[in-house]
Amino acid sequence: MNLPEPPYSAADQLVATLVEHQVAVLEPVQTAKALGLSLDELLAWTPEWMHLPIDRHMKDGGRYRKRRHASYVVSGDDVQHVAHRAHWQPLDYNALHGGMTRWFDPIEPHLAEHPSWLHMLRQLGQLLSSAQAQSHPHTPETGVQPWFVEAHQFRIDTEGGIGRPTPEGAHRDGVDYVVIFLVERRNVMGGESRVFESYGCKGERFTLMHPWTMLVLDDHQVIHETTPIRPLGEGAFRDTLVLTYRRHSFQDADQPLTQEA
Repeated sequence: MNLPEPPYSAADQLVATLVEHQVAVLEPVQTAKALGLSLDELLAWTPEWMHLPIDRHMKDGGRYRKRRHASYVVSGDDVQHVAHRAHWQPLDYNALHGGMTRWFDPIEPHLAEHPSWLHMLRQLGQLLSSAQAQSHPHTPETGVQPWFVEAHQFRIDTEGGIGRPTPEGAHRDGVDYVVIFLVERRNVMGGESRVFESYGCKGERFTLMHPWTMLVLDDHQVIHETTPIRPLGEGAFRDTLVLTYRRHSFQDADQPLTQEA
């Protein structure tokens, strides 16, 4: 079956494409170039997805999702890895898991504090600040500004026969920008990315196939989802890294961060 190819952009056109179309996709070599890293540096992180703990907060009862989580504040050249904290979204953005205070195991320190990892977060912050300034040139807060960043390592497997990368369906994340990296996919079919206008009828569908392809979304302007995956052989899974960038604060700034019973 011929899978729809993403609408690839060049690294030096990332910001312009994001501003014009609210979505940009870079193939792996261009991803590395945009981040100021080598592709080998990115590929060296792939084994970090082999030992993710189970997501214990799945309201659909599924055990197909594994994940780790970390948080940062990125401002210009400064990247602060903040103390481990819960992940929270309102019901307005996540009808399935919204309103839940969800504690996930932290991303392992040797990855979460690796110089290249921090460089990636810093570089993306600068690129997204540029996109923000061009999209909203009359907003006083554009330019260099703090970004409140959450990083999520995900593995979706098919041990139960099917895995759902976005069990909440088509959604926004309640942030400013969402960055999704395909880390690896093995022996699976499905996993098609679908991106739609938030307030219109236009949309795109494509499948991320190559490790460290990068998808960047303007979360104010589009909604997105990924279709379920099914196994084509033993050990079938799909690994991603999702980074969200939000101005002003983390979403849970006014929420009590207490461990769920």
